Amino acid sequence: MATLALLLRPSPRLPRPPQPRTFLSHLIPPSSAAPLQTLRASRTLPYPSAPIYSIIADVPSYAAFLPYCTHSHITHWSAPDAHTGRRWPSIGVLTSGFGALTESFTSRVYCVPGRVVESVAGDTQTALSRDAIRHHLEGEGGHVDKEGSRGLLTHLRNTWTVEELGQRRTRIELALEFRFSSPMYAALSAGVAPKVADAMVKAFEERVGRLLSEDPRMVDARLEQLDGSRMRR
Repeated sequence: MATLALLLRPSPRLPRPPQPRTFLSHLIPPSSAAPLQTLRASRTLPYPSAPIYSIIADVPSYAAFLPYCTHSHITHWSAPDAHTGRRWPSIGVLTSGFGALTESFTSRVYCVPGRVVESVAGDTQTALSRDAIRHHLEGEGGHVDKEGSRGLLTHLRNTWTVEELGQRRTRIELALEFRFSSPMYAALSAGVAPKVADAMVKAFEERVGRLLSEDPRMVDARLEQLDGSRMRR
């Protein structure tokens, strides 16, 4: 999801034009292209991969633990995948908030069950093969408001990779690929950007540890036995 934009928001104390826009909207008209940037962070967690993957793919729960994320919901779900029979998030909307200021971001989400969760916003295209995400393409529908997704960023791809290492150990990696709509945004966020990927991975690491401690049944559950961040009922 566009969680990168939530953490890279310009400070609400900065001067803003007197127009009815939110704090993540245009501070100035984009004047030239900012460079494409890529950030990475990873962890090795002492749990099997299935519950970790299911928690990462649980987009509707992001508002419960991601900083400044006040609302998260899915507007469109995939067809059942061929391996687990689960439906996965396909289009999601996240709303960030700081006091009375809010902004929403719409993203397409692609899940390769057990292995990858990718989200893209604006005109950014998926890097995954059509065969891997066929369940997202079958009966593909739903509207993505690209203009609403591009206030801060013109390119955004978040890719979570989950790798089972054996002996109840799993490596997770987050790769954030983004381009700001203006060099000013890049300058304003220069001190924050390098820390974003690690902050996001840390938030998920803490959530995984808490949820699996609260419900130990999840530790050895298979993907088809899980429903987001809980056991399937």
